[in-house]
Amino acid sequence: MIGKVERYILEELDKKRALLFTLIDPDDHTFESAVQTAKNANNAGADILLIGGSTLSSQEKLDEIAKRIKENINVPMVLFPGNVSWLTKYADATYFMSLLNSRNPYWISGAQVKGAPMIKKLEIEPIPVGYLVVEPGGTVGKVADVELIKRSDNERAVSLALAAQYMGFHFVITDTGSNPKEGHVPLEMIRAVSSQIDIPYIVAGGIKTPEQAKNIVKAGAKAIQVGTAFEKGKGSVEQIKKMADAVH
Repeated sequence: MIGKVERYILEELDKKRALLFTLIDPDDHTFESAVQTAKNANNAGADILLIGGSTLSSQEKLDEIAKRIKENINVPMVLFPGNVSWLTKYADATYFMSLLNSRNPYWISGAQVKGAPMIKKLEIEPIPVGYLVVEPGGTVGKVADVELIKRSDNERAVSLALAAQYMGFHFVITDTGSNPKEGHVPLEMIRAVSSQIDIPYIVAGGIKTPEQAKNIVKAGAKAIQVGTAFEKGKGSVEQIKKMADAVH
């Protein structure tokens, strides 16, 4: 069954070439900077506001930031959870993710079993997502014991993405980790994956400029996630609007 937020995403994709998802990691922000970045993203044309990260220092901070952000935006707020502790009643939805190239079964299905009753209780919409981590992988690669997809291994990326689709996930994400020096997922890999799957494909990690965003969309991505590029005062309305315009 498709929920309200997922239906919104699909309807927006029918109107636009691709979507911009702005990611806020509570541990990288003060309350004030998180809310301001969220307001700027909302006013600049971002399609979804994501909250998440690989680690979480405080459940109370997550709840408070999510509550304050929710009061200041009119686009859906979706969780990009690093673990089951990332759930908060103030979110509209959550990525219900399986990290398919982890060596540890916990990240493939264990965390999902543990978190499912909490999602039900909090009445958060789950969005089924197949999550794939590409070199260098960043913190998530280490924390989740990931067998990283090599940046040149398009065949494995395609195989994992197809497996996600055939297993019933509604979206696929490839992620390089936060702000990698190697840059975003290679365009050749994006072309390979997007040409073989029929579900929306999200590209995350290392996207810093509107030109990069435009090229990623041309290569076949249906959405991009941008977080680090908008941190530390860089997420002004003007800067986010340039990224949103390039994506759309």
